Amino acid sequence: MRVGFIGLGLMGSGMTANLQQAGHVLVVHDARRSAADKLVAAGAEWADSPRAVAGSSEIVFTSLPGPPEFEAVACGENGLLDGMARGQALFDLSTNSPTLVRRLHKAFADRGAHLLDSPVSGGPAGAASGKMALWVSGDEATYQRYRPVLDAMGDQIFFMGAVGAASVAKLVHNLSGYIVNTALAETFTMGVKAGVDPLLLWKAVRQGANGRRRTFDTLAEHFLPGNYDPARFALRLAHKDVSLATQLGREVGVPMRLSNLTLEEMTEALGRGWQSRDSRSAMLLQQERAGVKIAVDPADIRAVLRADSND
Repeated sequence: MRVGFIGLGLMGSGMTANLQQAGHVLVVHDARRSAADKLVAAGAEWADSPRAVAGSSEIVFTSLPGPPEFEAVACGENGLLDGMARGQALFDLSTNSPTLVRRLHKAFADRGAHLLDSPVSGGPAGAASGKMALWVSGDEATYQRYRPVLDAMGDQIFFMGAVGAASVAKLVHNLSGYIVNTALAETFTMGVKAGVDPLLLWKAVRQGANGRRRTFDTLAEHFLPGNYDPARFALRLAHKDVSLATQLGREVGVPMRLSNLTLEEMTEALGRGWQSRDSRSAMLLQQERAGVKIAVDPADIRAVLRADSND
């Protein structure tokens, strides 16, 4: 296919190289003309504007720093919207605002074109190797039509449903990771200041129960099915562990903001009479505050885990 691609930075350069290797003809644009030199030398065509990219391509991808850049490329002067043909598709690979994506989706639909949000996860190394996840939401028929092009860029492609859902998933993924980073910085500084060598500490804890499993898989046990009984590990025991850890933090003079917040959550859960429920029952408090109730059929959860194990 003739594939338009706008945004040739660390992520875009890797993805476009894989598209070329798969045999697609590229029409490229970037704020820096020099960013396209290697691709043009390998056979890609340079376009002077986003509008020109749209006019010369069957499908267009954008990989941009954020919402302001995407809106300018999509709707600004000589933007994509001015050049998109009826039935043509734009897949935005950026980490974007779901609100903006949904608003611009309507603008594209009014022109008869399709906008699908398709954020990626894998970093520059994944973009270059093709070992990357793409979450896609929008028109499903358009997604299916261009699935072979998506497969040239990533090895884990997920269709998420209505437009904007993929961008929500990307924000959940990234925010979860950064919160975990903050928590690890807090707990490890406590351990080091309490006298343990950082390398030895890391070697030890990475072989514990939490170190051996994928971060999001723990949600399958209690949070997703909404079942906290019988307890795998009782709340009262977990509360004791967190109390000991925050006490150690006070003794060695380490600020423990997230840890103390966690202790407060667990203490509130104890006040509900949940001592013998699973330690993760404290997660119900946030569901109450958010006004959502999560209860996924366990059979559906097992099906996802089985499918992953067969990959």
